[in-house]
Amino acid sequence: MSNIVKIVGERIKYHRLEKSLSQEQLALMAGLSPTSIGKLERGQKNPSLLSLEKILNALEVSFEEFFKYIQPSTKEYEDLIVPLIVNKVIRLSKQDQKEVMNILDSIVNIKKSDR
Repeated sequence: MSNIVKIVGERIKYHRLEKSLSQEQLALMAGLSPTSIGKLERGQKNPSLLSLEKILNALEVSFEEFFKYIQPSTKEYEDLIVPLIVNKVIRLSKQDQKEVMNILDSIVNIKKSDR
């Protein structure tokens, strides 16, 4: 499957865990099978828009919020690391995100002073 399918699966799992739901609970709430939820989360299945809408409604997440940090899967993005970093950091707590930001600021400042 494509990178976007894997990223969508990771985002579904992130929001499900944020709500402390099992795959079975989410499946029941969304009217889908637990097997489908598992395949979607692992990036083994491409969700239809209807299925994704059901999942997002069950998770009480808007399409806008869900896709907020997902970059398009194009050749120019395949070579960039930023979308991968964003997808990892978004799963962290706000406090951990602040710590990552402080670390990045320190690295950028070191690189600037090296120039």
